[in-house]
Amino acid sequence: MARGRPCHHDRTHRVQFQGRVDAMTQPRPNIPQVVTFGCRLNAYESEVMRNNALAAGLGNAIVFNTCAVTAEAERQARQAIRKARRENPDARIIVTGCAAQVNPERYAGMAEVDQVLGNEEKLRPESFLAETTERVLVNDIMSVTETAGHLVDGLTDRARAFVQVQNGCDHRCTFCIIPYGRGNSRSVPMGEVVRQVRALVENGYKEVVLTGVDITSYGPDLPGAPSLGQMVRRLLALVPDLPRLRISSIDCIEMDDDLFRLIAEEPRLMPHLHLSLQAGDDMILKRMKRRHMRAEAIALTNRLRAVRPDIVFGADLIAGFPTETEEMFRNTLGIVEECGLTYLHVFPYSEREGTPAARIPNQVPKAERKDRARRLRELGEERFAAYLNSRVGATERVLVEKDGEGRTEGFAPVAVAGKPGDLLDVIITGTDGHALTARPLAECAA
Repeated sequence: MARGRPCHHDRTHRVQFQGRVDAMTQPRPNIPQVVTFGCRLNAYESEVMRNNALAAGLGNAIVFNTCAVTAEAERQARQAIRKARRENPDARIIVTGCAAQVNPERYAGMAEVDQVLGNEEKLRPESFLAETTERVLVNDIMSVTETAGHLVDGLTDRARAFVQVQNGCDHRCTFCIIPYGRGNSRSVPMGEVVRQVRALVENGYKEVVLTGVDITSYGPDLPGAPSLGQMVRRLLALVPDLPRLRISSIDCIEMDDDLFRLIAEEPRLMPHLHLSLQAGDDMILKRMKRRHMRAEAIALTNRLRAVRPDIVFGADLIAGFPTETEEMFRNTLGIVEECGLTYLHVFPYSEREGTPAARIPNQVPKAERKDRARRLRELGEERFAAYLNSRVGATERVLVEKDGEGRTEGFAPVAVAGKPGDLLDVIITGTDGHALTARPLAECAA
């Protein structure tokens, strides 16, 4: 039986397709396609796999990089696999990612699937060679002790690049199975991180996002046991031409002093943090086996806002965890205001077989979970719209990521004229509740 455990999982548990489904499941001749579910780390690793598959000459193939954080994530993956086979009867279909690592037999048992690769095997170039005939290549992920640096030129069609600095997780939250798909925490050496970021900057990227499963656990396995803050300080010092550095997400109980000082003092470190909160009620946090309490999360956001007033916070929140009462849920609603959260990633609790939380007798009815998730999302939408309104009339620096679309330093989406990779100083002219509109300052001065 697959066992479960917590996943900070880049604090982005939301199931996502990276790209349109129809485009991703219709391979072009001799071009392997990768369909990505889940977190930013999966998106990064998909680019590594795409490069490895191309180098191996793997042509008419579709690779599904799955997520296991919720049952819905797996359901969507299986649905997409079946659809891909119907529409592409001659393609080679490979399934990998966390769901394949945790439960390889399920995917090997699908008639549509040609090969199943584990999370370690998916990053090895030899796994994609034509002579690789083993149908299931999945090892014991807990035996993996190192995380290699996988250099990519950037992510397709993006001005922002992701760099993996850490993998795995040593914690044991009761609701999460992902670390049994990712293994124990292991870090990429600082020199390798610097080398990758320098190469990306030389390739034209203006923003780099440091990503991993639990990146605030960075460093104890490396010589000298550097902290995440020490690594970030060295990175910024050794790559002075990098305009913008972003940290994907953090565990609020693990922020080290170096990282705190960098947030306070370093303008190139973006004022936007995504927090792994999960809940706002102390009893639920204890039952989740989280390592922080409500007051500690509030204290951290207050402390950071005091030294960086423009900082913007997002958070992951789970609605309907077992034993959660309406009063407990209201504490989670309340922490959105008390922490001043702007970006919410909300998930109704999903049982994962083998996790301690799935065995708790007092499960919240699924309809109630969904309703609480809806209420949280509505509050999140209100908070987000209010933040956008607060920026109207302000001057912002925007990185254009796609033609006419970019992000502020606080990660707000902006519609502005510009080419991908442009860094523009703009005046915010309005909002439609979903994104800002802006004009370059150069135009305003003309």
